[in-house]
Amino acid sequence: GRRVVVGVAVAGGLLIGGTAALGAGAASKPKGGEVHVLVEPSGSATPGKILFTGAIGDQGTTLNVDQNGTPDPNGNYAKVTLSQGTFEVNITALKAASNNASPRFNTATCSATISVIAPITLLDGTGLYAGITGTVRASETAGFIGPRITSGAKKGQCNMDNSAQPVGLLILVTGTGTVHFG
Repeated sequence: GRRVVVGVAVAGGLLIGGTAALGAGAASKPKGGEVHVLVEPSGSATPGKILFTGAIGDQGTTLNVDQNGTPDPNGNYAKVTLSQGTFEVNITALKAASNNASPRFNTATCSATISVIAPITLLDGTGLYAGITGTVRASETAGFIGPRITSGAKKGQCNMDNSAQPVGLLILVTGTGTVHFG
């Protein structure tokens, strides 16, 4: 059960996109400071949604990538695309925390939750986010309802196979941190 939940959570994007942003109408370089991030990961190769509030604000999309910036659902980085520029986020520590977490699994309902907290770092900004640095304390909570076996001797039991598709899945990612611009 643990591998199913962890796999679902990691595949779900763990896409924290850093916490720097600028309002759509603003034209000056952000000054940085405390920021907050809310992420709705997509769980696939399509972009998730991301929103920033606090010292600066913006919204856009986020997508898992590898260290070279190539889209990769299992990548240890996320590319954040906002209205005023882009940057990358190193999510290695968050993914490691998820992989090592123990989910709370209920066999009566075939459901589980997993929660982790880890730092993420911001880098490689473009546009108004050029020179972005900072760390965000990211919190990820994932919950899922697994399918049941439909035939055979184990009919009605939870399908714990790693390839089983969840009946329902929700991943919530939030974070608070401080960003700076060089």
